[in-house]
Amino acid sequence: MDVLVTRRLPGGALERLALACALDIWGQNYPMPRDELIRRIKGKEGLLCLLGDSVDAAVMDAAGRLRIIANYAVGYDNIDIPAATARGIVVTNTPGVLTDATADLAWALIFASVRRIVQAHTFLRETAWQGWDPNLMLGYDITGATLGIIGAGRIGTAVALRSRGFNMPVLYAGSTANTLIETELNARRVELGTLLSFSDIISLHVPLTPENRHLIGRRELGLMKPTAVLINTARGALIDEDALVEALRTRRIAGAGLDVYENEPRVHPGLKELDNVVTLPHIGSATHTTRSKMADMAADNILAFLRGDEPPNRVA
Repeated sequence: MDVLVTRRLPGGALERLALACALDIWGQNYPMPRDELIRRIKGKEGLLCLLGDSVDAAVMDAAGRLRIIANYAVGYDNIDIPAATARGIVVTNTPGVLTDATADLAWALIFASVRRIVQAHTFLRETAWQGWDPNLMLGYDITGATLGIIGAGRIGTAVALRSRGFNMPVLYAGSTANTLIETELNARRVELGTLLSFSDIISLHVPLTPENRHLIGRRELGLMKPTAVLINTARGALIDEDALVEALRTRRIAGAGLDVYENEPRVHPGLKELDNVVTLPHIGSATHTTRSKMADMAADNILAFLRGDEPPNRVA
């Protein structure tokens, strides 16, 4: 099978895949331009792509005989699933393996945002510190704060369970009940508006769907406490960034910690100007182990398909 790979991947997965497939690998460390993707996918039967690669009907039709798309991510909103289904193209992802790494990063953003870690680091590096000051870099308490989880799936559950050492009341909003965190944490399932109004720390963990786009907008930000912090390690377009910048600039909310953005890789210029937001370059799964396992899963999905077996992580 001829397979287009849109980025070099960590670990040895591509070497394994190359034993069974003819690979055309984009060797740059930035996304393949769309015209290049259209050109190079011609005649390919397989595509191993990243979440930054937009795979729509035009890309599929340019391939001509595409049979499988293996997405190197748990989310797959970058792929037109109905178009793939209509063309008989199998789509797979890499779920589960990045749960812990992303949950850990969400907590890193919680600490950095609530306790103003990055701002304090910059202050120490760039100013003449005069010594201990009772009013310097005051943040908020994490222990005892109310944690709000929007989307209690794998990652949302992992983030919630990590709160056990901080004596935090936990609220969650989701389409189904999560008996694990209800049992372990006495978490309460509430409506989104209630969660926004009563939580001190709010962390987003829902997939990006047409219905969820701008799930957090001006109205929702207006419901939040002025001392609240918003964390997003899911998908950038869940938040209306214009509204978020306004809320941060006017101190309508205390802060935000972001690993994802509405128009990646472009970051809203207002976010770069503010000192009450921590911004990371989409590194939620960025550990050596996790990224290598993701590559293995993507390769295994293609190899299973090639053998005539059901890919272990098929989504469509």
